[in-house]
Amino acid sequence: MRNLTFLDNNGTFRLEKAQNYSYLYFPIASGTGLKSAVTPELLGDAKTDQNHFLLQPESAEELHNNKSSRNFWVRFDNGKYFSATGVSALQQADKFTKRSENITVEAGLMWQKVIRENKKFGLKSEITSFVPVGTECEIMKVTLTNTTDKALTFTPVAAVPIYGRSADNLRDHRHVTSLLHRIYVTDDGVCVQPVLSFDERGHQKNFNSYFVAGADEKGAKPEGFYPIVENYIGEGGSFEVPEAVVRLTKPETAGFSAEGYEAVGALRFAEKTLKKGESASYIVLIGFDEADKPTDVLSKHSDKIIKAALKKFGDLKKADKALEDTKAYWIKENNISFHTGDENFDNYMKWISFQPILRRIYGCSFLPHHDYGKGGRGWRDLWQDQLALLMMNPKEVGEMLLNNYCGVRMDGSNATIIGQKPGEFVADRNNITRVWMDHGLWPYMTTDLYIHQTGDSNLLFKPAVYFKDKQAGRGTVTDTLFDESQGTKQLDIKGKVYEGTVLEHILVQNLTAFFEVGEHNHMRLRGADWNDALDMAADRGESVAFTAAYAGNLEDLSVLLKYLRDEKKIKTVELLKEMVVLLEDKKSLYDSIEKKTDLLNGYTKSVEHTVSGEKEKVDIDLVIDSLHNKAEWLKKHIRKTEWLEGGWYNSYYDNSGRAVEGVREDGSVRMMLTGQVFTVMSGTATDKQVRTIAASADKYLYFKERGGYALNTDFHELKTDLGRMFGFGYGHKENGAVFSHMTTMYGNALYKRGVVQKGYKALDTLYRQASNLAKSDIYPGIPEYFNDKGRGMYHYLTGAASWYLLTVLTQMFGVKGYYGDMVLEPKLTAKQFDGEGKASVTSLFGGRDYEVEYVNASKAEYGKYRIASVSLDGKALKITEGACVLIPGSDLEKLSKDKLHKITVTLK
Repeated sequence: MRNLTFLDNNGTFRLEKAQNYSYLYFPIASGTGLKSAVTPELLGDAKTDQNHFLLQPESAEELHNNKSSRNFWVRFDNGKYFSATGVSALQQADKFTKRSENITVEAGLMWQKVIRENKKFGLKSEITSFVPVGTECEIMKVTLTNTTDKALTFTPVAAVPIYGRSADNLRDHRHVTSLLHRIYVTDDGVCVQPVLSFDERGHQKNFNSYFVAGADEKGAKPEGFYPIVENYIGEGGSFEVPEAVVRLTKPETAGFSAEGYEAVGALRFAEKTLKKGESASYIVLIGFDEADKPTDVLSKHSDKIIKAALKKFGDLKKADKALEDTKAYWIKENNISFHTGDENFDNYMKWISFQPILRRIYGCSFLPHHDYGKGGRGWRDLWQDQLALLMMNPKEVGEMLLNNYCGVRMDGSNATIIGQKPGEFVADRNNITRVWMDHGLWPYMTTDLYIHQTGDSNLLFKPAVYFKDKQAGRGTVTDTLFDESQGTKQLDIKGKVYEGTVLEHILVQNLTAFFEVGEHNHMRLRGADWNDALDMAADRGESVAFTAAYAGNLEDLSVLLKYLRDEKKIKTVELLKEMVVLLEDKKSLYDSIEKKTDLLNGYTKSVEHTVSGEKEKVDIDLVIDSLHNKAEWLKKHIRKTEWLEGGWYNSYYDNSGRAVEGVREDGSVRMMLTGQVFTVMSGTATDKQVRTIAASADKYLYFKERGGYALNTDFHELKTDLGRMFGFGYGHKENGAVFSHMTTMYGNALYKRGVVQKGYKALDTLYRQASNLAKSDIYPGIPEYFNDKGRGMYHYLTGAASWYLLTVLTQMFGVKGYYGDMVLEPKLTAKQFDGEGKASVTSLFGGRDYEVEYVNASKAEYGKYRIASVSLDGKALKITEGACVLIPGSDLEKLSKDKLHKITVTLK
């Protein structure tokens, strides 16, 4: 891990020689408002949403193409000039020649400091960037230090181009939308308020403002401003060689205004002299002010919002306090800590556990590699991110889950995009009728974990509405009677909003999936499954992989209902009358593709527009048996038809109706990881088959130099009858990259089946690759995938982080819930214990903080140790020696919520 070291136990790190890496970017956000990305050269954008970008939108390639960056210039009295961000023509040219600069990055949760030491100019700059929690204002704290033996005299100029409009306008009317700008200079900065907005919403009056303001360390104002881009850069100039800096041209002063130009917040401060070793600091604020109605005239409003920001952050003392508050807030939010024999791993887990928080803030769109979509998260993302939230703050999750079920349609499909408000949903972002066949899987997986972690099975019986739009028949027909004026809630025949229990929602999702089968009696692939790039087999494609996954859901749900029957004395389940047909339980039905299709079509037709609203109470034993029998039929069917001689399961059928995997006549091997993950995880694969699958995956899919298990072997074919992934170069994204999410789920599945060393290998190789900066070229964390060169791609915003955290906590460390009780079942390998034979995790369970410490004094390997004793806060608990112990939730509820409780587990 060349050049990167951790500075504490909270993930704070230092990267030396950051100039030697490309595509580095770092997230800083407020949590509720502004979302920014910054690089070591302070490129990257800042925005609140798709339609409100303060800085020009930047994808990964713009990070080295773009000159429009945050900048802070030092213009010396001898006419030379220096950029504290490194974005000057001279400094860029020096990168591979004189190498007169060294760049160090220090960063922690939501803050970045760039230290730039320039031998040529004898100046050191430190720029700390962060966004105070709950604000829409990014802060740059700039500190300049004289490292020479003589005095340095210079004029500082902060310069931040203000884009101030929708991302759509980058290519759609870029110049025309600049004509809408109204620019005003106050005593402290530059403010821009476009009078109209041009975007997908049409032409609307705009009252939002964008600004750049600043002060020196004592709060002194700038002495002049350059608010118009073309005046700032000068004729023939650029943001890398701006005339205003090079020649110190005459600036504008407070009261200046302009209309119809591209804007820049360029602030010129008073001349400064620094003696040897002296420093000076400056505060630069980059902000957004949201308003939905007319405010004061622009001049007054601009002055008002800038002064309000400076009152909070406009001197060194205030900015430093805001920084410390920001650090403390995010450390508290990221409340899971691990201790193993590898301190580096422990710190990496701080970043992996923080990534689901980042995805809740940024969605899947607003970082440089994520240059698609328009913000927000999709259906699958929502549920998987909550896996991590269950580990970190489960008390919030129950209401969130209830709201999320309001996105389920009566036909078992769902809205694909989450709205801004709880329980708010819309159809596909492109208004395209598309069904991802895996979408019905994730809600129950998350809900099942919630019930085990909290013991709150009552959630299953709470009412929730259903989503309604024109899409019907699981995306195969249009409800011609649907009128948008009725809203997006399912109505009954009387025109009333229909509500069903959460359990009813779960059943309709999983049972309709069971019946929607293709010509091999596996569930149809439809628009795609988890792998979005399997999107060209809608007619005849089938997903064996997710058929197995649904089998696991059906079985787990039957087990949950048995628990409710036996422990909670639940005797019946109330369901919509039309739904009862989905519980039909006959082998002759399951064996017949035609009968299953007819049954499904009959059901979806019955709920196409309205529902009866009538409920039936169904005997819980009937439901349990139906679910169990369906699960068993699926597993047996897959075992019988899809096990390959090579030693793994076929995952898919393509749009030509052919099995996708196997050893071909020419000896080439086609293998995909997804089918192995879910046959193992669901219990479809036998114990013997699990070990055979692991050996096959090691043989055909494992590439240590690339980070572990590839998603598939190289098919050497452009398979237009399966998906666009085969158009990608092999080793990139879905076509054979090491995809962190699926690799992590593979590790999780192996842990669950007791193949611990192989599960550890899957997770450990991902971590080793990510932490090998010479190969991965990313900051700490886990990326979406590693490409053919082993570079980490699409960093931070990946569902892999939730699954990695879940697996490390509940499988590796074995701290998990069982209907509200705490279970301890460690699966740690010998090498994971520290020098004293200890490993621990600090996390929340049942509203109380615990440190669970395992003591393995003999360093015994997994499989050789058992739990010998357990103490809670120093008091021994009565246990039976074994691989796991259970601590009743009723005992834990008696403990104080105001202290950290320690559980010590002795292994022998």
